[in-house]
Amino acid sequence: MSGLINYVSCGALWLGLLVRAPDLLRHRHDPYLRAICAVLGLAGLCFFLGAPPTVGAVNRVGDVPNLAAPVTYVAITGYCAASQLLVVHWRGGPRVRRTARRWLLAYAVVVLGITVTFALGEAPVERRTDLDTYYATTPFIAQMIVLYLVAHLTAVTVTTVSALRWARRVRGGLRAGLTLLGTGSLCGAGYSVAKLVAVGARWSGRDWSGLGTTVSPAAAGLGALLTVVGVLVPLAAPRLTEWRRARRTYVRLEPLERTLDGLLTRRTLRLPRPRLASPATRLMWRQTSVHNALSHLDPYFDRELYDRTRAGVLAATGEAERAEAAAWAAVITAAVRDEADPAHRVPPYDGSRFLDRVPDPAALVRIADALAGAAPAPAAGAVPSGATTAGTP
Repeated sequence: MSGLINYVSCGALWLGLLVRAPDLLRHRHDPYLRAICAVLGLAGLCFFLGAPPTVGAVNRVGDVPNLAAPVTYVAITGYCAASQLLVVHWRGGPRVRRTARRWLLAYAVVVLGITVTFALGEAPVERRTDLDTYYATTPFIAQMIVLYLVAHLTAVTVTTVSALRWARRVRGGLRAGLTLLGTGSLCGAGYSVAKLVAVGARWSGRDWSGLGTTVSPAAAGLGALLTVVGVLVPLAAPRLTEWRRARRTYVRLEPLERTLDGLLTRRTLRLPRPRLASPATRLMWRQTSVHNALSHLDPYFDRELYDRTRAGVLAATGEAERAEAAAWAAVITAAVRDEADPAHRVPPYDGSRFLDRVPDPAALVRIADALAGAAPAPAAGAVPSGATTAGTP
């Protein structure tokens, strides 16, 4: 009776709540966020209160045998109400507030019913794990048990249907999150169904208490895990997409940085490489190094070579972006070679800068592709002999 499943499930749910807390603080008036955080917080509280060690502690502190039962059932009812509010705000519409008030009133009645039936009933023998089946035939206590189980089953059923129905109309991370949330709620329904079946078996004289002490906690634990992941996926998906995009761009820029590597090292133009940094930070570091090198090479850029190469590739392919990338690749390669040649004289400054048309981040990626050989070479005759074409040292 260690309650490990309960405490692990509680920790997972409250971890999800901790992740969403900053959003709630920034948008504290957002009813949707409040409902999500309430679902996570109350679900974790239900698992915490339902753990056998916690049950024993609550009974001792209250000095009432099985006081933990109605306390836990009230927490479960609160979770049910929060789940219904979440569904209501999902659906939206002109009657959101009225529908939300009706659900709150309905579950307030359930809380009152749990309190009254426990007060009227008698449960003198402490049962930490099998109270549902042990007192399934005890007047008023049996009604309390059925009341909270039906209320819970109603909430998770509505949440399951709503989440899975909405998941069919959306895409991406939101669809994955809704599918996981709906599946988690379905597992929660398994908790209630197993408990109700065990109680029904007790009414017919059979002992199926194992359903309530083994199957139900396992279904609830799995449901908690899926619920947490489902809530966090829509939050994490955009960030993961951004990281993948930054990582892919970082890798694609490698040929351009490799072309500029000698200059960056010789002139100490490269910033210290960040350690244990995010893909976005590493991408910014590489882009900064490239821009530093291009700024240094500005006096060496051959405008005529740029124009001839661009015109030749444009005539060959009809694609302006590829032509521009090939032209940049050609002048960068030539400028790196000229800058490293001690005999090459720096062209006189004429008051203008080639980098007035500095390439944007997307253009840098296309230039790197051209240097890697992914862009077409200039058409024959576009670049005079002795000039350097894209990707040719």
